[in-house]
Amino acid sequence: MDTVTRVNLAVRGVRVDAPVSRSKGAGPSDDGHLVLDGENAALPIVADSPYVIRQGRVYDERAGRIDLGLSVNTVRRPRFYDLTTADGVPYEKIALLHGQDVLATTVVQTCIRYVEDQRCRFCAIEESLTQGSTIAAKTPAQLAEVAEAAVRLDGVRQMVMTTGTTVGPDRGARNLVRSVRAVLAAVPGLPVQVQIEPPRDLAVLTELREAGATSIGIHVESMDDELRRKWMPGKGSVPMAEYEAAWDEAVRVFGRNKVSTYLLIGLGETPDELVAGARSLIARGVYPFVVPMRPMAGTLARRDGATTAPASVVADVTARVAALLRGAGMLGADQGAGCAACGACSALKAAGG
Repeated sequence: MDTVTRVNLAVRGVRVDAPVSRSKGAGPSDDGHLVLDGENAALPIVADSPYVIRQGRVYDERAGRIDLGLSVNTVRRPRFYDLTTADGVPYEKIALLHGQDVLATTVVQTCIRYVEDQRCRFCAIEESLTQGSTIAAKTPAQLAEVAEAAVRLDGVRQMVMTTGTTVGPDRGARNLVRSVRAVLAAVPGLPVQVQIEPPRDLAVLTELREAGATSIGIHVESMDDELRRKWMPGKGSVPMAEYEAAWDEAVRVFGRNKVSTYLLIGLGETPDELVAGARSLIARGVYPFVVPMRPMAGTLARRDGATTAPASVVADVTARVAALLRGAGMLGADQGAGCAACGACSALKAAGG
């Protein structure tokens, strides 16, 4: 699968009935989960997309029915969704299947920054809570129970734990320490990525690694301070120096290419600025997971009419960053767990990163 085709699908979306999808949460888009040429792909489901999926193939219907040469399968509804925890909560409200083999959960579904003048404009972390599709806080015992079932029944091979930011100096990280420990007691050896804001108390990074976390995401989204203040006024108040200190300590604790950060294409940086930012992250040993900003339902970005960057820009940035990653010997698959390892929300894998 070539980079341009993968990017076009990510930007324009597809027409398909996807049994597994997500909407209104902490991730970058509300997508359907597919398997394209054997790789996880999270693609927007768009009613007027020129791309349609029929009988396991992808067609471009703009100039006749052109077969793009890709095999595609929708991800089947997992069996663990039909279960309920010992304390009466549907498993689907505890964690979701992403792609064909990734279990993902937002351990705390509330965030201290989720008020309009502080909120990240591309985030809808509390909307899924409002619509009743999740619960506010998942306990370590609940996460362990669901993870064990997802591995046993549906072949899950990795797990991602993120969290809304809390008020303490760890910004919510110690809750993930307890959660990782409980999951790995139930499913020894399961690769787990944790995702947090830079903690003011950097010692918690060692605690996360000692609990058994495989990799860590510390997501900045933009390297430009002015754009950070515009798009994420609350989170953007965290000085870049805190991110740099956290990245450096995380690389020391977890290792090179075991630390990642999202860079969103379409917030305002030029392609050259995005690639320069990615280059500086790679030099630190941090994997820049470049993803198009796609305004999803429930976000301020969608409300205010923000649009996704042109596919040509996304393809250019993705290809250049992938080349830098290959040159540095940093592949997303080598992270073991997490967004870069899954790759569904980006075209970096298709570009060789």
